[in-house]
Amino acid sequence: MIDYLMMTCLTQTPAWRALIAHRDAMTDVSIRDLFARDAGRAARFSLEAAGLFVDFSKHPITEETRDRLVALAQATEVEVRRDAMFAGERINRTENRPVLHVALRDRSGKPRWVDGTDVTTQVAAVLDKMRRFSNAVREGAWRGHTGLPITDIVNIGIGGSDLGPNMVCEALKPYAHERLSMHFVSNVDGADIAEVLNRVEPETTLFVVSSKTFTTRETLVNARTARAWLLASGAAESAVEKHFVAVSTHADAVAAFGIDPANMFEFWDWVGGRYSLWSAIGLPIALMAGMDAFEALLGGAYAMDRHFAEAPLACNLPVLLALIGIWHQNFRGTTSQLIAPYDNRLHRLPAYLQQLDMESNGKPVTLDGQRVGYATGPVIWGEPGTNGQHAFFQLLHQGTATIPADMIVCMRPHHRHAEHHDILVANCFAQSEALMNGWCNADAPHRNFDGNRPTTTICLDTLDPASLGALIALYEHKVFVQGVVWGINSFDQWGVEFGKRLAVVIEAQLAAPDAEQSHDGSTNQLIDRYKARRRRLTHVSTR
Repeated sequence: MIDYLMMTCLTQTPAWRALIAHRDAMTDVSIRDLFARDAGRAARFSLEAAGLFVDFSKHPITEETRDRLVALAQATEVEVRRDAMFAGERINRTENRPVLHVALRDRSGKPRWVDGTDVTTQVAAVLDKMRRFSNAVREGAWRGHTGLPITDIVNIGIGGSDLGPNMVCEALKPYAHERLSMHFVSNVDGADIAEVLNRVEPETTLFVVSSKTFTTRETLVNARTARAWLLASGAAESAVEKHFVAVSTHADAVAAFGIDPANMFEFWDWVGGRYSLWSAIGLPIALMAGMDAFEALLGGAYAMDRHFAEAPLACNLPVLLALIGIWHQNFRGTTSQLIAPYDNRLHRLPAYLQQLDMESNGKPVTLDGQRVGYATGPVIWGEPGTNGQHAFFQLLHQGTATIPADMIVCMRPHHRHAEHHDILVANCFAQSEALMNGWCNADAPHRNFDGNRPTTTICLDTLDPASLGALIALYEHKVFVQGVVWGINSFDQWGVEFGKRLAVVIEAQLAAPDAEQSHDGSTNQLIDRYKARRRRLTHVSTR
């Protein structure tokens, strides 16, 4: 078991201080200068692993920068803590849990033991169950209560139970079953589920309800609404088990809802929500694209896992991308990170990475309970190119803040419109070049571009299940490494829980006309206003 106590403040370590001095020496060095001095820079600051080619040469870094950042990673025991995660140690200290999403995609077949249980065997059993069920639905053997095959699948979840499978299903649309349409409901806003229910038919719809404890408020409210909708169509109570399956760990709660526990797909408390798409939470992916595609997704992630576990830090893709992010945020003062996928099917990737990064590393205290004295957790945001070029790229080029950008592009598309893809790829490469080089126009200052804006370009041969799996795992491990360097727990989310507890209190007060309120003046005023308006009009009709 590793010792997590950080006896020395991170900012006082020799490795940190060396980076401060190096940053000061690099103040007047531009990325353009670095390319001008070194004809082989692009090749030496690019790496390929697990089917991904990553060019990080357009950052203001040198080999000395890299070496000093690697020294910081070594000083904060990145390798030790990485190995502890893979070994199943309880590195999620505040919840006393292992962090073993890597076990979900381990293709080696070797045993992994947690509390005396071989989790590899458990994972294999769930994957087999997913295969049998997804095959039955896709082949038309699983039918609704009137005997019709399933045509629509509605995933009901929130957070990782929605963002992961939703993002992957969008990305892998070329692999979709021709009969099945996928829908995702996450928001407790009734408009979300109402719009989906208006598009589907009770007799041919299958609901996948995903909640680890089967107590998640938003998910259960939406699931009960879907259940009532099915029964209102004239279906008997017994029809529920034909149209609902669960992904959960709580068989009693699943059965109480009316779902046959035999149709419950298990996962475990060592699977964090934002790392759960590799588990049975990925059932919608298997239903849409098939189990072979889902296992190829796992295989791509496993390839990146092996690279992360085995490659030296100085040529380890997740480690280097994490350290470059730390270089920008902690030493160059940036506060956000743009994700710009130049593939429209990755349009949900920025939202997925928002949760992965911001819920993991938006933390104010170290593992030993001390307040951090440095920035953690950048703001993650983005939209696909080329749309973003006509929206926020103006700020990237000429704004007063420097914002590092990750640009993700595929060499080969799934469509046949070659001209479109050439234009798309040209724009991706041109934007990174323009952000780096800038353009000097002394006669028209409003047309002056300073340049020196950093970008990483991530190239996939094509957006298939394996490359997507590797891409997601790359970002997972990047976030983990940054959390290790910052000395924080990347695997809890107590800030989310606090807001949920307050919402339960306010919900009860909204339901009681004369409930005593003891909030601040603003919150009390808002509660009163809502209750007064609600009495006048329960809903607004648009028909």
